[in-house]
Amino acid sequence: MSLRYILFVLLLLPSVAFSAEGLTFIGWSDQHVSTSGDARHLYPAIEAMNSLEGTAYPADIGGKVDRPAFVFGCGDATEWPSSAARNAYNDAITQRLKLPAYDILGNHDEGGNVPRPTMRDWIISRHKSLSYTFEKSGVHFLAVYSEYNEALNNPAQPISKNALQFIRTELAKIPQDRPVIIALHLCLDAITNREELVKSFGKSNIILVLGGHYHKATVGEYGGYRFVQLPSPQSTTQFTVIRIENGRLVAIPFDFKSKEWSARPRLDARLR
Repeated sequence: MSLRYILFVLLLLPSVAFSAEGLTFIGWSDQHVSTSGDARHLYPAIEAMNSLEGTAYPADIGGKVDRPAFVFGCGDATEWPSSAARNAYNDAITQRLKLPAYDILGNHDEGGNVPRPTMRDWIISRHKSLSYTFEKSGVHFLAVYSEYNEALNNPAQPISKNALQFIRTELAKIPQDRPVIIALHLCLDAITNREELVKSFGKSNIILVLGGHYHKATVGEYGGYRFVQLPSPQSTTQFTVIRIENGRLVAIPFDFKSKEWSARPRLDARLR
């Protein structure tokens, strides 16, 4: 077999979707800093995030935690969007947290029946838009803002038309073999138009959908897609560590109080 033929075959192979060293990041949600600006319940979680690198994973997962690339928050950083709550959360993730941080807007951040632009403006000042994209180690992230309808008087809601259009528009720009993670505030159990959501994915390589809203760590599946619900440091003592490495996707909650991994729920999947 000639060297020219081998090189020709290699050029036809799909490109590697993510870098060889892999990607590790942390997810949390529903931090619910009080309107008075009391964010002390976040400090133990942040201290654990800062010191997590080098921690051994459970034996069935193997290895140690690489330095997390960032921390992602799936909304409701504030109980309600007071200036004091915004400032306290901002200080927590820019002064105490030693890792980059990304966030999306949750329904509490908008103010409920008394809407205020405080957190909307903060998200835009940090990320240029309420919905935005970024890429780390070859993995493309869609941080998606979905309008919440208070008139429904129900925590279960549809993903909005604008959010679905944003997903379709952005995915059309990304090569279909590129791994994509989509982050929403609503978790799988809270999404009432799941079929419409997964149809918006088209033929894109969606490896994970993140959500919050219901405060506890869960793992689910719908339409062949993996969903991970991120825990709240207000209601639990957990955050979730996500690792993508050597074609393997792992999402596992870490108890920042006991400094132990949680046995369940875990996601451990092979990527195509």
